[in-house]
Amino acid sequence: MSSLDGRLTPSGTINLTTDRRRLAIATIIGTSVEWYDFFTYAAAAGLVFSKLFFEPAGPAVATLLSFTTVGISFLFRPLGAFLAGHFGDKVGRRPMLMLTLILMGIGTTLIGLIPSYDTIGVAAPIILIFLRVVQGISAGGEWGGAVLMAVEHAPRDRRGVFGAMPQIGVPIGLLLSSGVLAIMSALFPGDAFFGWGWRIPFLLSFLLIIVGYWVRRRLEESPVFLEIAERKEQTRVPVVRLFARFTPLVLLAALVFAGDNGVGYMTTGGFVQNYATNPDGAVHLDRSPVLWIVALSGAVWLISAFFAGWVTDRIGRRTTYLIGWVLQAAAVIALFPLVNLASLAGLTIALVFLSIALGFTYGPQAAWYVELFPASIRFSGISISYAIGAILGGAFAPLIAQALLQATKSTAAITWYLLLLTAVAFVATLLLRERKGISLSPANEAEQERGIYIWQRPATKPE
Repeated sequence: MSSLDGRLTPSGTINLTTDRRRLAIATIIGTSVEWYDFFTYAAAAGLVFSKLFFEPAGPAVATLLSFTTVGISFLFRPLGAFLAGHFGDKVGRRPMLMLTLILMGIGTTLIGLIPSYDTIGVAAPIILIFLRVVQGISAGGEWGGAVLMAVEHAPRDRRGVFGAMPQIGVPIGLLLSSGVLAIMSALFPGDAFFGWGWRIPFLLSFLLIIVGYWVRRRLEESPVFLEIAERKEQTRVPVVRLFARFTPLVLLAALVFAGDNGVGYMTTGGFVQNYATNPDGAVHLDRSPVLWIVALSGAVWLISAFFAGWVTDRIGRRTTYLIGWVLQAAAVIALFPLVNLASLAGLTIALVFLSIALGFTYGPQAAWYVELFPASIRFSGISISYAIGAILGGAFAPLIAQALLQATKSTAAITWYLLLLTAVAFVATLLLRERKGISLSPANEAEQERGIYIWQRPATKPE
């Protein structure tokens, strides 16, 4: 019997609704705090880090170096995913959630205290890169734990909605990050923003981590892991079994995420903010309204991702994804022609359309990933697939976009690059089967290992 099954109200009835509501709130808050930290760095990389930490390299190279630090953290996401996946499959989902939250908060807060290059020289970018690595390790383990806690607690017919909870924490993090940076930009105009204004959002992370920790520590362990522990079926080395038997699944799942992540990092990675506000560029809009528009796009992304999660419970994860890829391709084609109008209206339309599409290629991910992997290696499987997808997708997307812009003096090459990512993800989606409604219990692991790819017979008839 799971912990939820055993919890009774004073009247003697099981109060699953209250437990699941608490779980949903805790998942959203914790994930939002994590990604607020992560996106605050990415936005600052596009707005201030090139000047504060890499200015001696010259404007063009400094911008490339700044975006490179965004990507470096992704290289360490697999390490976080391996560690969190290993211990999450052996000792539990909940402890990993607490650890990754604390690690991210410490790294982010310390970034806000780093002196600039003018003050301590080359030590400044070195410390910055080290703390970005800490963020990457934390992010590598965070998503998998949050997703498993949400989906493994969910009713079978509402996994899409519950899985959307950690997904919407990501756009909430973007909304909070852009909103706080916009407020700081207004309160500290000009050089004041480069002096202290940009640091305050990083220092605020300390308070947010306290809130997130308090909320998460009240969560019950996943009922699926409790059943695994009760049956004493923890896999000794989950990662070895994962790659020995499910390497194609890991690669396909990674390519699915890469398509969304690479396109999404045009805003979450800071490229659009830099492109739209660069005083030497073709657009040159004011920083504060651009940040508010990005915050608005985060709100739209939130609504779209939650709606997509709801839709998956009705038409399936795979079908929702395929609709999303078509929308994303259209949004990518429209993105830079609208931004290049050099108007706030054009930027708003571009980012809102893109955010609607991204919701449909991100909202279904949690439920589909959880249903794709067998119970005993599920934490490792979804975390590592997510981390590899992030490297193939968003890790260096801002850097690649900036390099293409500098090489071609045009955004057309960036559009083709983003369309390629979308097309590859579309094909990867086609190669995987719908798994809606499959049992997540370790008692049904043999069934979970069958019917994953389109060339195999379905393991069970989808609901």
